Amino acid sequence: MRAVGIKILKDRLSEYVRMAEAGETVLITRGDQVVAELNPPGAGRAERLEDALLAEAVRAGWLRAPVRGSGDVPARRPVMSFAQLSAQLAQDRQDR
Repeated sequence: MRAVGIKILKDRLSEYVRMAEAGETVLITRGDQVVAELNPPGAGRAERLEDALLAEAVRAGWLRAPVRGSGDVPARRPVMSFAQLSAQLAQDRQDR
């Protein structure tokens, strides 16, 4: 565990982020008072930013997690063939 003042942290932020990434906890101080901690992500934290932000939004109650009955993702099936789609588009464009 390391302790660093805010001013030094500002000047050498990348170094302290690498330490946290390697598993070390960095205490951030103002004067001789600890005001924050820089830690590696917890075991349950998502690796991707988008996933972490979505999980935080669910925890805060801004979003609800999706509910799936069987847990399986339904198979994707095309609504129509490409030829049918092209014909429909051509017909729609003729109507203009």
